[in-house]
Amino acid sequence: MGMLSRFGDIISSNVNALLDKAENPSKMVDEYLRKANKDLADVKRETAGVMAEETRTKRLVDENAASVAKYEGLAKKAVMAGNEDDARVFLAKKQELESVGAGLRTAYDAAHVNAAKMRDMHDKLVKDINDLNARRQAIAAKVSVAKTQDRVNKLGAGADKMKGTMGAFSRMEEKANRMMDEANAASELDEQPADEAQTLEEKYKSVDTNASVENELAALKEKLGRNKDQN
Repeated sequence: MGMLSRFGDIISSNVNALLDKAENPSKMVDEYLRKANKDLADVKRETAGVMAEETRTKRLVDENAASVAKYEGLAKKAVMAGNEDDARVFLAKKQELESVGAGLRTAYDAAHVNAAKMRDMHDKLVKDINDLNARRQAIAAKVSVAKTQDRVNKLGAGADKMKGTMGAFSRMEEKANRMMDEANAASELDEQPADEAQTLEEKYKSVDTNASVENELAALKEKLGRNKDQN
């Protein structure tokens, strides 16, 4: 039975386990469905052949059993009729049929087991295909959401990296400000201290200038007054 060995893994396979291990469950479903539908067509064809063989061998077993029973009955009638020679012929035929029947029963038992295995494979494939077809859209939707989530996570990681970059810029800016403050402080320290006497000198120069202006104004007024009196 090449077909039985070829599809032996169908019985032991676990669709849910396969999906759990798959990197892309959506693609896994499509691939499994494609193979399963192809296998199902082969299994259906082979199962029909195996079941036909089971039916044929069962019919041969039943016909053989009927023939054995028939010759046993004829042997009884021959004995009752006092024809032992005829009875011997019927019994010999009965034994011959019983020998053939043993082989037929062996063939039928094997055909029956094979047919049961093929039916199991057929039923499991049909169940898996129906189950996957029902879950296909849900699985595809989950895969799509998972991919979107992965992109969001990557963008979030990029944003975190940008935050780190901005933090580095802030630290550099703070360092530049600190350097500027230090430079200004150094510049102030480099300046000569103020000369107190010179500062006071400038103060009194201003007082002298103001007095001079006032004096010149008074003189001008006096002169203008005299000119007016003369006129």
